[in-house]
Amino acid sequence: MLNIVLIHPEIPNNTGNIGRLALGSGCKLHLVKPFGFEIDDTRLKRAGLDYWKHLDVHYYDNVDVFFEQHASAKFAFLSSHGTKSHYEIPFEKNLFLVFGKESKGLPAKITEKYPNQLYKIPLFSEHIRSLNLANAVGIVAYEGIRQLSTK
Repeated sequence: MLNIVLIHPEIPNNTGNIGRLALGSGCKLHLVKPFGFEIDDTRLKRAGLDYWKHLDVHYYDNVDVFFEQHASAKFAFLSSHGTKSHYEIPFEKNLFLVFGKESKGLPAKITEKYPNQLYKIPLFSEHIRSLNLANAVGIVAYEGIRQLSTK
């Protein structure tokens, strides 16, 4: 259905929870190195429980390899620098939803290359910069599923 992409994830618990979410929602998960943890980290496994072995997960050595392998794909990039709401994403089957690492978000080379494809989740408090990555992925993925189910 949809593709969830994590560029340089840093926190194993988030990645494990996102893996569980991907499996439960029927999404594919794409993980782009470098990671801030080892893929066999016990925290990743604990968060992913025994579901990880059933997950459709793809690994990439770096951002360039990821984009080379998916050159003809359609993307939506989630960033606090986005000017459009995630509700405005033109969801379609096989769309790639791309998220950056927890501490810094997407690399500038991506946000600068795709300015018209940047979206954000609205925040209603000036006291936070962003949502937890796993929560953000869940919000956007299920909004996409909702929109696609009504088409």
